[in-house]
Amino acid sequence: MKIEIWSDFVCPFCYIGKRRLEIALDKFEHKNEVELVFKSFELDPNAKKEYKESIHEIIANKYGIPLEQAKASNDQLILQAKAIGLDYNFDDLKPTNTFDAHRLVHFAKTYGKDKELTERLLKAYFVDSLNLSDPKVLSELACEVGVDGAKALVVLESDEYTSEVRMDEQIASDIGVTGVPFFVFNNKYAVSGAQPPELFLEVLEKVKSEELSEISAKNITTDVDSNDSLTCSDGKCSI
Repeated sequence: MKIEIWSDFVCPFCYIGKRRLEIALDKFEHKNEVELVFKSFELDPNAKKEYKESIHEIIANKYGIPLEQAKASNDQLILQAKAIGLDYNFDDLKPTNTFDAHRLVHFAKTYGKDKELTERLLKAYFVDSLNLSDPKVLSELACEVGVDGAKALVVLESDEYTSEVRMDEQIASDIGVTGVPFFVFNNKYAVSGAQPPELFLEVLEKVKSEELSEISAKNITTDVDSNDSLTCSDGKCSI
């Protein structure tokens, strides 16, 4: 089973959604048969690399709401994160552009470390208050998960893996992704948002059930009446 996940490192719901999916996977009997594939998505491709304003001020200005309301909204996110073991630190967040971080994950994939780096980048932003557009920070994070830090710097100083990021974003556009996190199971079922673990587990069970049904159908002998329906529908649905 393949699960493709479009997300951004500065999206609070993306880290929450990732962790909730992992909680569901821990309860899934066939966890070891699941392949997670992380896809690039930029919430704001035009974001600057550094901001003087705090994340509270940025949100207040963006939505035209009082600063206190922006802080209250972020406090709710902090509580949601804490409920699944994530210690968000919104007061010290460093809002930034994530394009280079996405490029670096594609580079890390050549080491088989893309999933590890994805987790580390999310933690670096929401928990450790690091700047994810700083090449030195990014190379050190890459090194932490087993990627050559010096080579990572070379990649960051070039335009390597730009096409890979743009391809992920184009696919997202083609399938109608307008927000993240966005999960696609076996190119068939879509789950949008940081849904509860129970819903993720329900989808996992459904997809696995269909996989087993398709395997059984292929193994049925040719004596079966040709009018019988042996395969599942190829139609897609949204959950």
